[in-house]
Amino acid sequence: MVLAGSSAFADDETYEPPPAPAFSTLVETPICDGDVPYLAYDVQVENTDATDLTITFINPNGEDYVVSGLSVGSGRILWPGAVVAADGTALDWPGWSLVNGEWVEGDEYDWVRPSVQVRISVNPEATVDVAYPPSTPNCATNPPSDGSVPTSDATPVSASADGLPRTGAEIAAYAGGAAALLAIGAGLVVWTRRRKPTES
Repeated sequence: MVLAGSSAFADDETYEPPPAPAFSTLVETPICDGDVPYLAYDVQVENTDATDLTITFINPNGEDYVVSGLSVGSGRILWPGAVVAADGTALDWPGWSLVNGEWVEGDEYDWVRPSVQVRISVNPEATVDVAYPPSTPNCATNPPSDGSVPTSDATPVSASADGLPRTGAEIAAYAGGAAALLAIGAGLVVWTRRRKPTES
């Protein structure tokens, strides 16, 4: 029993608050896959049971682009403004418009390139700058330079605020590609919380 006016702790004891929720791993990687720009992520947290993940592309002059309903772990989402067909064919790219059969720079997603601030929210949250994925000889994140228009028999799927569902096989395939990106460090944003060594 603790008497009124007395402390529940012995004189040599001090109260230490529980550790605050924090990211143990936060990796955001702009990638190009099949001429389609994506943001790949690996988010892990500690000191919290929170699992709901929200990714927000911050629009400096308008409405933010929010992808909710995600879970802590690894995955990828379409870059805002990108449009693909259900068969994976790239149909449109952020910052470009198809006018009279020609690709012209400028559309409502100009603000997501060449870089954009992205907020990762679980509990806690962090905001980092992420560059638009660059084109490579094997993957283009801009329209065809010859002015051709991509075609597909599949139904277009635009980059919606709900993101795109991914199957386990697709995530596994992404994981292998992400490992290669980590090895070369191309366009990578990484924040890893260092753990303190355990006292013996």
